[in-house]
Amino acid sequence: MKKALVKTDFLFPGQKSVYHGKVRDVYNINDDVLVMIATDRISAFDVILPEGIPYKGQILNQIASKFLDQTTDICPNWKLTSPDPMVTVGICCKGFPIEMIVRGYLCGSAWRAYKNGIRELCGIKLPEGMRENQRFPEPIVTPTTKAEIGEHDEDISKEEILARGLATPEEYAILEKYTLGLFKRGTEIAEKRGLILVDTKYEFGKRDGKIILMDEIHTPDSSRYFYKEGFEKRFENGEPQKQLSKEFVREWLMANGFQGKAGQQVPEMTPAIVESISDRYIELFEHITGESFNKENTDNLLSRIEKNVLAYLNNKK
Repeated sequence: MKKALVKTDFLFPGQKSVYHGKVRDVYNINDDVLVMIATDRISAFDVILPEGIPYKGQILNQIASKFLDQTTDICPNWKLTSPDPMVTVGICCKGFPIEMIVRGYLCGSAWRAYKNGIRELCGIKLPEGMRENQRFPEPIVTPTTKAEIGEHDEDISKEEILARGLATPEEYAILEKYTLGLFKRGTEIAEKRGLILVDTKYEFGKRDGKIILMDEIHTPDSSRYFYKEGFEKRFENGEPQKQLSKEFVREWLMANGFQGKAGQQVPEMTPAIVESISDRYIELFEHITGESFNKENTDNLLSRIEKNVLAYLNNKK
């Protein structure tokens, strides 16, 4: 079994702090640049699962890096370079404490809420009679708060965001414009690959008064994809859609009695389960990029990452 990177503890020159997120470890260098390492950790229901997934960090980082490069005409982003297959270095921004979620279809948590009778999502009224995986007339933006580790993200409306001062009206207008523009581009790219970009999330920050796209974009951790071929037939028949996203991990957990609730135990992640999740991530990479995935050597991940990041930081001086 290939090795998975689940923890980092580097001390880079000029390092002021490090933030260990659910998946990424972010190193602050002199409040100027961020070194973001995409680990092989995997989370679901806001819980970090006990086993890492080989190649997951490389896949997430390389997909996000490609999409950041392909969307600079829509909005500025934080990326400066990717010195290692699992690392992106970018400018340090002050993040908005919200995640901008955009949905093109009624599925996932939105469908689960709808099925339970809820007809308003983040201040947006939903029509009666919708079915699972049905397309919205236009994509809808359904923000959430950005939770700390161990806490759950919570839905929040535009009105609540403004009332709590999480963004000004002018800032929110830009956030929404960027969100819908990025989703449109992601949808177009996915369609060329025979996929449907169903929903996704974006995070933004500010640097020198300018709003900037941060973190990942259009990865299987932040997005849900359906296969375009056979979508309509499966929808008409009320059948589950064939999808490429992390939803299959959530479904496996739910089928084994885990939804992140108090007292529930994560089911055993056997080597076969871990390998199958890794294979699904590779499948998405190859579908969404149209390229073959190159499995980097996993024997000395920590030393490789440290060497590549130090080479960049030293050359930057």
